[in-house]
Amino acid sequence: MAGGGNNVARMSPRQRMINLMYIVLTAMLALNVSSDVLNGFNQVHDGIQQTNSNITSRNGVQFSHLQSLYEQNPEKTEKWYKAGLELHSRSDAMYTAIEDLKSEIAKAADGKNGDYNNLINNDDLEASSVTMLNPATNKGANLRKQLNSYSDYVSTLITDSTKRASVRQMLSTKVNNKKGTVGETTWEQLMFENMPAVAAVTLLTKVQNDIRQAESEALSNLITSVDIGDVRVNELNAYVIPHSNMVMRGGKYSANIVLAAIDTTKRPDIFVNGSRLNNPKGLYEFVAGSVGNHEYSGYIEVARGDGSIDRRPFKSSYTVMEPMATISPTMMNVLYAGIANPISISVPGVPMEKVQAAMTNGSLVRSGDHWVAHPGKVGSEAEISVSATIDGGTQKVGSMKFRVRKLPDPSPYLAIKDGNGNTVHYKGAPKRISKGALMESSGLGAAIDDDILNVTYSVVSFSTVFLDQMGNAIPELSDGAKFSSRQKEQFRRLKAGKKFFINNVKAKGPDGITRDISPMEVALN
Repeated sequence: MAGGGNNVARMSPRQRMINLMYIVLTAMLALNVSSDVLNGFNQVHDGIQQTNSNITSRNGVQFSHLQSLYEQNPEKTEKWYKAGLELHSRSDAMYTAIEDLKSEIAKAADGKNGDYNNLINNDDLEASSVTMLNPATNKGANLRKQLNSYSDYVSTLITDSTKRASVRQMLSTKVNNKKGTVGETTWEQLMFENMPAVAAVTLLTKVQNDIRQAESEALSNLITSVDIGDVRVNELNAYVIPHSNMVMRGGKYSANIVLAAIDTTKRPDIFVNGSRLNNPKGLYEFVAGSVGNHEYSGYIEVARGDGSIDRRPFKSSYTVMEPMATISPTMMNVLYAGIANPISISVPGVPMEKVQAAMTNGSLVRSGDHWVAHPGKVGSEAEISVSATIDGGTQKVGSMKFRVRKLPDPSPYLAIKDGNGNTVHYKGAPKRISKGALMESSGLGAAIDDDILNVTYSVVSFSTVFLDQMGNAIPELSDGAKFSSRQKEQFRRLKAGKKFFINNVKAKGPDGITRDISPMEVALN
């Protein structure tokens, strides 16, 4: 920026293009999201998609079983069958509505041919907000209301209080606002505001998973409510009900392996991968190891009335993801010494109060749901490390390194009024201003206001240089940041079309450094 407006006029087309490319690159870096994090979301999304397919198939089997009971004895099972029909219809409607929202986010990110299963701009931070938080459509708020309504409805179909509470918690849209938060955060804001497109699609897929899980619990309860004594032997089926299909490495995987319409007086024997499960309630738990999709299988043995053994196989899968954190600087991909740098830190699936962060070469302080970094030595790297409390233990989930730079020089400007009476910054020729606007200006200001950084500097002193009729330079010294009386007098003598220069500008930034900044040329209409 050294040299002011004159340098821009003297630049070659090639140099101007290089400067433009630098600005574009800087903007791209400002929105940079780790490719490892995005790839992690892709893996998680694929795993949940597969799980949703499995649960949908399982629910179809359960519903078919309920339908067969109705066909065998309509009078006895009509109440439960009609409830199952409504449950099946409402669950499919919710699932389809969310499917449409995923497609809309993909199209907002990639265009009209966008496919959420193959996102191109998966790091797009606007697609989810534009789709879900648009005040004109309120799709995020509508989804929250639909989920609450579905939760209230499906809970009435589950008689077991523990399972009913579990389903309510799974479908809950309640948001606990943290201390220090300004205003109330809604569920849709927490889910979709400034969220990469692939993350928003993954979260919606997880909501679909919750709906299918809730539907499965309700169907199981409806089937159990029917006296199936006449057909119990013929309609036995094994099911795996995981508490969660997303597990961080080092976290705990939990799943209930049950037999549909089970006789509670005769607990079945459960075998997983060839080993007998020593838990009478069918709770299967282990500590997750390697990252990726994993499958396991087994069978359930139950005694028939005649003493023979009926064996029913089962198969399920789960996804283990690497612990990860999203760290993004609010302003740029660098940190500036001498100012507060806003930083956004989050860990998917972990509440904000259970996230901790530390920084080298400086200090990092929590401010509500955000953080403020104050880097130290210029020219050195600063590393932000993030840890989270998961399953009662603290794990390191990610880190990122930043370059520490000193603040760039500001540009001088005159604060004047435009035609609408708004205050604007005049930064010199080739633009021209009226003599009236010049006379109303009180002095010189300096700032970095490029929409990436917005930092105000204090002008310490400056000089104006006027040319008399003989071409002699007449310098005048300012009164600090204000125009001196002699400078004001020179302004009154200026005629239309004349110019003068402002140079020897000294400005002090928030980093405490006083620096010489570029001059500017003022041209009158």
